[in-house]
Amino acid sequence: MTTVITGASRGIGAALAAQYKAAGEEVIGTARGAGAEAVLDVTDPASHAAFAATLEGRAVDLLICNAGVYLDKGDDLQTGFGPDLWAQSFATNVTGVFLTVQSLLDNLRAAQWAKIAIIASQMGASTNAPGGSYIYRASKAAAINLGRNLAVDLKPDGIAVGIYHPGWVQTDMGGASGDITAQASAQGLAGRIDALNLGNTGAFETWDGRTHPF
Repeated sequence: MTTVITGASRGIGAALAAQYKAAGEEVIGTARGAGAEAVLDVTDPASHAAFAATLEGRAVDLLICNAGVYLDKGDDLQTGFGPDLWAQSFATNVTGVFLTVQSLLDNLRAAQWAKIAIIASQMGASTNAPGGSYIYRASKAAAINLGRNLAVDLKPDGIAVGIYHPGWVQTDMGGASGDITAQASAQGLAGRIDALNLGNTGAFETWDGRTHPF
């Protein structure tokens, strides 16, 4: 099985890559910087085209859209949340997910039963609105909606789409106060993805197996 993971150079992405490699899967982990196993800037259409060209004619069984940013963390309502942060955040967290799926669609269709996992966040759920982090919350809400609609359109192709809250994870993004390690999150997410099928496609679940309200 071939698994592609975006944003795999650190945090949850790196832990997921290690999880699948340990299980004997072939993993292609992407990152923006030079020296990455596979270079992919999810905000750049040309980068998507170049990466897709390296996989031409090859089936991708699992695509994990993990790359994400949290640029407005701690911003103040009065002075923060600049337009540039909105543009950059949506380019990565929403458009980046769509472009990744779109550019690898032929590869996913070439697999017998392909799966797409979108790493979203409960911060994007309409049922979780304590204020603040407006940009991140809005972008993750859009990512959840994107996953729900992709699930409908890709079901006839035999491609299942799962949307996941990875937990509050001890990473550079989540901070040292997170509830769980990246390894624990990755282990839970791998279990959720393993259970993903056309019967539960479009579901929004937590890393530990709970259905999350939208």
